[in-house]
Amino acid sequence: MKVTLATHGGLAAAVNLRLPPRVLDTDTLPENAASELARLAAAAVATPEADQPSRARDAMSYTITVEDGGRSTVLKQSDAAMTPAFAALLTRLQKYLEQQ
Repeated sequence: MKVTLATHGGLAAAVNLRLPPRVLDTDTLPENAASELARLAAAAVATPEADQPSRARDAMSYTITVEDGGRSTVLKQSDAAMTPAFAALLTRLQKYLEQQ
């Protein structure tokens, strides 16, 4: 499974525009970590997006793309409206990307 994280907006919006999305191939993770990420991704996909309130000033938005078995799923949420399942996936994904 390949998971891509792109961030947009926030106080560093101009800097983030120049940064490419970060990519994590779960084949590079220990088996238990890869299984956990797959479980979190499945939960985030299955959870409906939160209702989008009015835009929050300087809020970050996140696009997580999950590619698995020839299928690609794109999840988009922001700091202003984020489901707990998406937040759990984002937190764990950021942790693994920092370790690369």
